[in-house]
Amino acid sequence: MNGQEVELLAIGAGPANLALAVALEELAPSDMARKTLLAEQHDSVVWQRGILLPWTQSQVSFLKDLVTLRNPRSKFSFINYLHTVGQLDEFINLGTFTPYRQEISGYLQWVADSLSQVRVAYGMRCEGITPRRGAGGKVTGWLAAFSDGTEVAARDLVIGAGRDARIPAEFAGLPAERVIHSTEYSARIADLDPAGKHRIMVIGGAQSAAELLWAAHQGFPAAETTLVMRSIGLKNYESSKFTNEIYYTSFIDEFHSASPDAREQLLREMHLSNYAGLAPAMLETLYRQRYLERLAGAERLKIVTMTEITATRMEGEEIVLTMRDRKTGAISESRCDLVLLGTGFNGAMPKLVQELAGELGLDEITVDRNYRLAIPNSADGASCYLQGVNEATHGISDSLLSVLAGRSGEIVSDLLLHRGQDGRHTPLLADVA
Repeated sequence: MNGQEVELLAIGAGPANLALAVALEELAPSDMARKTLLAEQHDSVVWQRGILLPWTQSQVSFLKDLVTLRNPRSKFSFINYLHTVGQLDEFINLGTFTPYRQEISGYLQWVADSLSQVRVAYGMRCEGITPRRGAGGKVTGWLAAFSDGTEVAARDLVIGAGRDARIPAEFAGLPAERVIHSTEYSARIADLDPAGKHRIMVIGGAQSAAELLWAAHQGFPAAETTLVMRSIGLKNYESSKFTNEIYYTSFIDEFHSASPDAREQLLREMHLSNYAGLAPAMLETLYRQRYLERLAGAERLKIVTMTEITATRMEGEEIVLTMRDRKTGAISESRCDLVLLGTGFNGAMPKLVQELAGELGLDEITVDRNYRLAIPNSADGASCYLQGVNEATHGISDSLLSVLAGRSGEIVSDLLLHRGQDGRHTPLLADVA
């Protein structure tokens, strides 16, 4: 792999870049698809790896897979996956539009395995990307460095590795083994004694925090599990059919062309449709469990509302959390053995993208309607596309499955447009200094 040159390098083999790979195989010249590489840091494709629990379901219809909304006849559809693995009858009989996450995860790996032209390379963690420049400083390509010491050069680049996990500053000073973010839960929780009388504190008020709470409660039957949240209580997702129209691929044009004030209003009002709510089944499960425990006089699942963590420290083997009641301002302390963070992801651009912007000398990271990074003096030069991090300009659906099929087609079309309609262009990394 070291020193390899490709036409297109995609960082990450999650849903966004797998949808791109499918679009390349279906829309682009075969020569371009064969010279595309997806670099995945893990040794397999797993969706929501950190919290892929057996009972968790997607909140998105199976019809919003990697391809159906762009090409309903594609062999890469979720329906064809179910047919291929012999699960179609059972899924139909289940009578749901929302598959279990493990089904979606299996579908994504199946897509990766089914690609006939685009290659997926595993165990490749990208550590940094350097622009390659030609005459006049024009960017003519990219050189990506990976953790195993290999380097891959590419004419065009797509970054679809997701956002960085959000670790609130209050928890940054605690020992790493005492704090688990949702992105690492499945891998790290196995080290905890299932029979132990642990005191587990979960931080957050949305779906991931609720799932961590329920997983800990069920997985550690002797543990005391407590959810601490800043808002007044757990809430349902906003999921009316009228609201869900903002997740249409066609709505992206409306959002992108809207005024800054309108964009801000849309993002603010639609926050509850994705980030600050729970699926109804999860909400009902938690409420009934707490009710039953109160009836029995043995409350093991607790929810503390309108409370924020202002500081943390270690005292011996105990974690001490300083908490402020947002209603009264009263300060109290609570002790626990383990903190689980359902705090989501940083809203800022991922570190990898920020570092690349620094290499390019960009004061601001912006993309056009087709997700192409704005790079000075880049006309007809190398391109870089950003996937899943453009909510501010493309709407709240940008990080979700809902728009992947359409977005991948738009990126491929834009790539071909900048190369010429037949996909041909000047030699790879030509005139590189």
